[in-house]
Amino acid sequence: MNNHSGLRSFLRVCLMAWALCVGSGGALANEPPVVSSSLQRTVQGVRLNVRLDLQATPAVEQALIKGVPMYFVWRAEMIRDRWYWYDKRETQVSRTLRLAYQPLTRRWRLSVSTESDAVSGAPGLTYALHQSFDSLKEALAVVGRVTGWQVADASHMSDADMRVEWGFELDLTLLPRPFQLGMANEPDWRISVRERLDVPPRTWPDPESVSEPLAPPATQESVK
Repeated sequence: MNNHSGLRSFLRVCLMAWALCVGSGGALANEPPVVSSSLQRTVQGVRLNVRLDLQATPAVEQALIKGVPMYFVWRAEMIRDRWYWYDKRETQVSRTLRLAYQPLTRRWRLSVSTESDAVSGAPGLTYALHQSFDSLKEALAVVGRVTGWQVADASHMSDADMRVEWGFELDLTLLPRPFQLGMANEPDWRISVRERLDVPPRTWPDPESVSEPLAPPATQESVK
């Protein structure tokens, strides 16, 4: 009887510890508020527009001022619904932004890379676009915004129900190794947000319907 009681007590403690870890894990994440998010569907494909109210946590800001660059990653994928099987991922894109403070000029330098290696967190990314800002607030306003970002081209479009799942996060895997130790459970270092949007239906007319009024009446009759 005592053995069963001791086992139950042990299991109860384990369950409480597990629940505490799960609960704290959800509370630790800093989720930037989504000011706006939308999808635009055109004949060229689907474009994503998102604006976040992104703020630097005290730990992140302190590390930046000390010369440690931060890496923020945007990810998006378009998924096609399939009632008869698992949903199919049509496309996957990513964008990595490197933010660094330059003490000599007291300016903030932002660099953008669109290499696919950013998904795996590989070092040595090539950055093609660079921009400088006078304040951290101005730089973060650009980091937390994507406008007209093409997540799928016309070849992946169809009349089936589709959705875009996008995410934004501070990528700790790209930081120097000493900074990665123990950061997973630090609230100041867990900055991420995720959302899903339904792809709007096609609104432009088919090319055939557009060309019909321009065709001669005799041609229309012969086609029928």
